[in-house]
Amino acid sequence: MSTARKEPIAKVDTAWLRMEQPTNLMMITGVIELAENVEFEHYRRIVANRFLAFPRFRQKAVDHPRGCWWEEDDQFEISSHIRRTALPGKADKAELEELVSELASTPLDQTKPLWQFHFVENYVGGPVVISRIHHCYADGIALVQVMLSLTDVSAEASTQLVEQESWKQKHAAESNIFNRLTAPAREGAGMIQNISHKVLDQAIDLVQEPHKAAEYLYGAGEIMSELATALLLDDDPPSRFKGELGVRKQVSWGRPLPLEEVKAVGYALGATVNDVLISVMTGALHRYLVARGDDPGSLTMRATVPVNLRPLEHARDLGNHFGLVFLDLPISEVNPLARLYRVAEFMGKLKRSKQAVMSLGLLALLGMGPAALQRPALELFSRKASTVLTNVPGPQRPLYLAGVPIREMMFWVPQTGSIGMGISIISYNSRVYCGLITDNKLVPDPQTVMAYFVEEFENLLHLTMLIGPQPGRIDPATAQAVHEWICTDLGSAGEAGMV
Repeated sequence: MSTARKEPIAKVDTAWLRMEQPTNLMMITGVIELAENVEFEHYRRIVANRFLAFPRFRQKAVDHPRGCWWEEDDQFEISSHIRRTALPGKADKAELEELVSELASTPLDQTKPLWQFHFVENYVGGPVVISRIHHCYADGIALVQVMLSLTDVSAEASTQLVEQESWKQKHAAESNIFNRLTAPAREGAGMIQNISHKVLDQAIDLVQEPHKAAEYLYGAGEIMSELATALLLDDDPPSRFKGELGVRKQVSWGRPLPLEEVKAVGYALGATVNDVLISVMTGALHRYLVARGDDPGSLTMRATVPVNLRPLEHARDLGNHFGLVFLDLPISEVNPLARLYRVAEFMGKLKRSKQAVMSLGLLALLGMGPAALQRPALELFSRKASTVLTNVPGPQRPLYLAGVPIREMMFWVPQTGSIGMGISIISYNSRVYCGLITDNKLVPDPQTVMAYFVEEFENLLHLTMLIGPQPGRIDPATAQAVHEWICTDLGSAGEAGMV
C-alpha cells in the first residue's frame, strides 16, 4: 500500500474526475504558438520549474469507492509529462489540427498526474506547445492563468527560474486573500455545498424524478427553484450538432479577429463584445446547417456557458469555482441584427438569474452523493444543450515563453455527457481567437464552421459600417428592413446566413 501523502479531493473536483467517459474526456486542451525557435531542453527546464511550483501537479488523482484523494506520485518523472514531437508532411495548420485532434481524443494516463505538454518543434509558423490538463485540477479560468504563469512580459524575465519555496509562500498569502475576497461569491454556493442531508435528498429526488420539478417552482428557495426550472427545460432536439457520439474529436481554430473591431461593432449596435462573438458563431452554425441541406428554421439549440464565481485576479488558485448556465442560441434566425439582439436579450436574463450558483452547488452534491447517481444526473442535464461555450479573457500585451514571444494561443474545454461540441473564445494581445471542438461522427469538418465564423463577422462589420452607430438597439422592424435591403440591393445570400 502506498505511503505517499494524501489529501481529499474537493467535492466539485470529484464530480469532474468522475465525469470522464470514452466519448467525452475531461481534458482542457490548449495550443500556444511561439514566434521564434527555442531549444527543447531550455523550454523543458523553464516550464518544469514554473509549472511544478504548483505542488498539485506532482499529485495524481485517485478515484476509490470510499472517496477520492490527491496522492503524491512517488514515481514522478518529468519526461512522462513534457514530451517532444514533430508533425508529418507539410507540418502546416492542417497537420497541427490533426495532431491536436488526436491528443484531444486520447486519455491521459490515470496512474500518473493527469497532465502533459507536447512540444512540436517543426511547425511552419514556429514551435508549438500543446497542453492537456484534466478538468479535476481546475477550471478553464484557473488553468489559463496557470499557463500564463509560465510566461512573462519580457524575454529576459521569461527565462528566469523561480525559487519555488518563496513562490509557494507568496502563493499561500494570495490564497488567504482569495478566501476572504470570495466570501460573498461562495456564500450562495455554500447554501448548497454545506446543505443538510434533507435538502441533499430533495435535490437527488429531483434529479431522479424530474417530473416533480414543477412542485418546487412555488414555495422553494431561489436555488432549488433554479434547479427545478433547469429540469423543466425541454431537451435539445436531434440535429447535425446533437446525436450519438463517437470517441474521436476534431478541433479547429479560425483567423484571429482584431479586438478593437469587435468592440466597435458592439458599441455601434448597443451590444457587448460577448454578444457579438456569440451571435457571429451562431450565424456560422446556421450557415453550416444550410450548406449541408438542413433546415434550421424550426430548430432550437442551447449552450452551457461556464460562469466564473471568483475574482479574476485570484484565478491561479486551483480547483473548480464556476457554475454553468443554459444559453439559448437563436440558430433559426437569418437576420444577423435580430440574431445579435436575441443573444443580448438571453444573456441579460442569465446575468439576473442564480443558475450558475445552482449548478456549482449541484456539482458539489454529485461529488457528495452516490456514484451511481452521477452519470444519469449528468446525462439528464447534458440532453438540454448541444454545445459548451466558453469565453476567457486573456492578456492584452505580448508575452514571452522561455525567451521567445508568443504569437497565438487557443484552448478547448471538454464536453460533458451527450454534448458533442465545444466553442472556445480567448483574447490575447488585442486579438480575439475562436476555436471549435466537435465529435467526428457529427461534425467531421469544424474548419468549415470556423471559415464561416470569420465571414460572418466580416459581414456584420460591413453592415455596421453601412448603417452607422446607433443611439440604442435597432427595433426589430428596422433591423428586418435593413437586412432585406442589404440582401436585395447587394445580392447577398441571406438564406445562407450572409448579410
